[in-house]
Parts: sequence; structure tokens; C-alpha cells
Amino acid sequence: MDQQTLEPSTLVLSLPNSDNNPRNSEGAFITLNDGRIMFAYSRFTGDDWNDHASADIAARYSSDNGKTWTENDEIIVPNQGDCNIMSVSFLRLHDSSIKLFYLVKNSLLDCRTYQRTSHDEGKTWSDASCCIPAPGYFVVNNDRIVQLTNGRIIIPAAYHRAKIISDDIYKSAIDGHSIVMFFYSDDSGASWYESENWLALPQPSGSGLQEPGLIELKDGSLYAWARTDIGQQWEMRSTDKGENWSELQKSRFTSPCSPLSLKRIPSDNNLLAIWNDVSELKSDSQSSWGRTPLSAATSTDEGKTWSPSQHIETNPDHGYCYTAIHFVDDAVLLAYCSGGGESAVLQDLTMRRIPLTWFDS
Repeated sequence: MDQQTLEPSTLVLSLPNSDNNPRNSEGAFITLNDGRIMFAYSRFTGDDWNDHASADIAARYSSDNGKTWTENDEIIVPNQGDCNIMSVSFLRLHDSSIKLFYLVKNSLLDCRTYQRTSHDEGKTWSDASCCIPAPGYFVVNNDRIVQLTNGRIIIPAAYHRAKIISDDIYKSAIDGHSIVMFFYSDDSGASWYESENWLALPQPSGSGLQEPGLIELKDGSLYAWARTDIGQQWEMRSTDKGENWSELQKSRFTSPCSPLSLKRIPSDNNLLAIWNDVSELKSDSQSSWGRTPLSAATSTDEGKTWSPSQHIETNPDHGYCYTAIHFVDDAVLLAYCSGGGESAVLQDLTMRRIPLTWFDS
């Protein structure tokens, strides 16, 4: 893809790490019936920011389409896991209720997606219930869970098997190499089922297929993708609403082992992709983890072709990843991890508001 760098967008919220709050990351948006926008994210506590340290789900609110945000955190779900809770997704269901999804991490052998439901616009939430019937360690990214036009909810998950790392059977870890699986519900989350097949990367790789996502196309088929450590995202498709998935192939998205986010723009029905396009710009800084620049492209033909990449963030000492996407009138809100330099990539959170005309420049 040809690339161009445009002027910076508007920074509307910055959540750097601080004492007793070592990490703010991985969120999702929902527009409430009164017009406010809720942004919920993983707020870590204590002095440890790693993926298994303690965290709650916190929220901020905007009453002006994302231009300004409340100053204080509201904890909407306190930590219920033996390790933490993180990786939020929201869905506005067809019955107008709101579903809140997040990972509950109990150990290196137990990490699964749970759900809560609100019938009063997020004021109160139901008890939590598990969405993945099988035991194991399943990674489901933030802002990833999708409701199809027929009402089916689909969770794209990466399964990591347990891996023994010593003679002691209890000294185990997760294998970094993962396979992609999909779970679905046709009754608004009351029951869940696993797709007929799972997918594994068909060539040597340390990562396998990690952190998958999906989107429904206009013809009713599903397009899905996953990150890898071999230089690009890989893609797969389903023509039966996610029950069966095609063989894998390389996608056009060049990237490090970092997630791609993709959603449909409501105003024109085009697709918007956000990822780390390192095909021309690439950081050698260790503090960026290779996750810069943060780039965007659009497609007017359901992903067959894509516009030239435009760069949202280019600081070579920082990394940008786990982007949540939310559309408001003539703009889009992007919230993403943005640490680097003196902090780690996952410790700090940035939110930007970008006019949709920016992507046409």
C-alpha cells in the first residue's frame, strides 16, 4: 500500500499510568440512549502492569460526542478473577439491552470470556456468566465481539494450550502458539456453541494465529483475521454465519505481531481498518515493541481493495495497539494503548477524535 502522513488528529483523552494505577488499556465504547458515550477500559491497580496483574473495569463518559470526557474513573465491574478482568467489548443487542463482555483470568489454565447484561443503560448489570463452555486459556481482544444482522453473537477467540515447563506438573505456562476458534449464541447469550472447525497457521511460527477479529460483509459472509509473527495478518472466511470457516490465506495487511481492528463506517458503509502498517515505516526502538506507526485505510468494495495508508501516530519510541473504534456523527473515536519511552507500550491509553473526512484526504 502507498502511504502518506497527515496532520495529527485531536487528542481528547490521555490516561497515563500513575502510582497504584500502573496501566490503563484495552477498552470499548457504547452510546447510551441519552446521547452520552461510555468508554470502559482495564484499570490496573497495585504496582504491576503485566497481563495477569490485578485490574478492574473502569468507565469515563462524554456528553458532547467524545470531545470532552469526565475526569474521574467509575468502577463498573470490580475484579472478579483470581488474576484480573480485562479486554472489554460492548454490544447493543436487537432488544436494546447492552451486553458487556470481558475476560476473567484465574490462572494460566483458565482465561475465558464472561458477560453481563444491562437493561437500564449501564446503571446496573446482571450477574456474570461464562460464554466459553470449554475449559482453557482463551484470548479475546477488546472491542471484538460482534452481533450479526440475524441476531447471532460471535466471539472470536485464540486458544493457547497449557505447556509444562518443569518436572513439576503444576509448573505450567501457556503456549504462545495459538489456534483460532469461534463461539456463537443465537439466544442473546443464554447458551453458547463452538463452530464446527478451528484453524491453525499452516507454516512454522512461534505465534500461530493470535487475537482474531471478524466483520460481517454486505453479502452476509464473514471476514475474519488474526495476527501472526511472520510479517502480516492472515485471513479466513465463513459463508454460514460462522459455523464453518475456510482455509487460511495471507492478507494484504503487513504488520508486526500486533492486532488489526476493522469496522464499518455507518455514514457511507465503507470499511475502516486500523493497524500497524510497517511496510514502509518501521521502528527499531525496543520501547515501541515494533508497534508503530498506527495506520488507517478504508475500503469501498468490501475489502477487495484498500486506500493508501494514512498514519495516525508515528513516534518511533512508542507503540500503538488494541484500538477500540466508535463512530459519532461525522467523526470516529479511537482509543488505544500508546506507551513507550519511559513506560511500556501497554501502560498508557490515548483517545483521539478524527473527522471522517480525514480518511478521504
